[in-house]
Amino acid sequence: MAGSYEIIDPTIRPFQPFNALDDAKTLRAAMKGLGTNEEKIIKILTKRTSKQRAEIAITFNREFNRVLQEDLRSELGGKFETVILALMDDPAEYLAKELHSAMDKIGTNEDMLTEILCTRGDDEIRKISDAYTKIYEKSLTSELSSEVSGDYKRLLTLLLTNVRESKKVVPEKAKEIAESLYNSGEGRLGTDEEAFVFALAHHSFPQLKLVFKEYEKLAGKTFEQAVRAEMSGDLKEAILTIARRVESLPRYFAELLHEAMTGLDTSDRTLIRLIVTRAEIDLGAVKKEYQALYHKTVESDVKGETGGDYEAVLLSILEGNYIVRP
Repeated sequence: MAGSYEIIDPTIRPFQPFNALDDAKTLRAAMKGLGTNEEKIIKILTKRTSKQRAEIAITFNREFNRVLQEDLRSELGGKFETVILALMDDPAEYLAKELHSAMDKIGTNEDMLTEILCTRGDDEIRKISDAYTKIYEKSLTSELSSEVSGDYKRLLTLLLTNVRESKKVVPEKAKEIAESLYNSGEGRLGTDEEAFVFALAHHSFPQLKLVFKEYEKLAGKTFEQAVRAEMSGDLKEAILTIARRVESLPRYFAELLHEAMTGLDTSDRTLIRLIVTRAEIDLGAVKKEYQALYHKTVESDVKGETGGDYEAVLLSILEGNYIVRP
């Protein structure tokens, strides 16, 4: 879970009053017979938490002797189906599947690996790693080791071994760590990437926030500016991701959402992953950052880039359930 120093602002909260049997019956009716009532499916599944959806699935199986996910898969299609099935996954299992996809084709998707692993805390990474082993009967660390290399591989491997000092903060050490990083980069000829890897993998996110402030005082430029000047490739992007995550996690995801909807083609996979995975954590804060950064709403861009049931399901998640009345 996110640390206490971060803003927590979900769009989807536990729905009350919740009745798994009533929801299961509504979903069965929405898929029974000719035609599918997509509106009812959206209304139920986007207004319940992951735990509540899991309870609905168990109840559905018990009452109708059917597997809810299989019925949804047979009744739905396209990107709408992708969103609904993502909602039905356990959050850690969903991200484990995304990581597997990033490594399962010719050419590794380092951007996805970086986004998922460099923004999560130890507890989240541990759950994702356990889920990966459960689904694929392989270690995520060993799979990753065969896909990436160098200091980038070292950084991701350290993150997977949960070496980060969780929420530990020692303010008086921030300046010392900042000086060490400066002397490993701008303060010498050539860059000691290993020192950066060690610091950004081991120190807690709150500690790194203090370190970056001290670094700016020392160097006269931000830590991000220094990294852009001193590094390159996948390691540079990974360290920048950690730095951006430390400064503001909602702003980082707002920027990623904007990137996913900018250009000739929408990155639907990224768009779906971000909206689904942040809904119960900080999607409300992400929406606010998006508005502040781009002077328009996430919803307006989603409407411009998507359509049909796919648009409707994303907008429903973004709307959330706090205004819903039983």
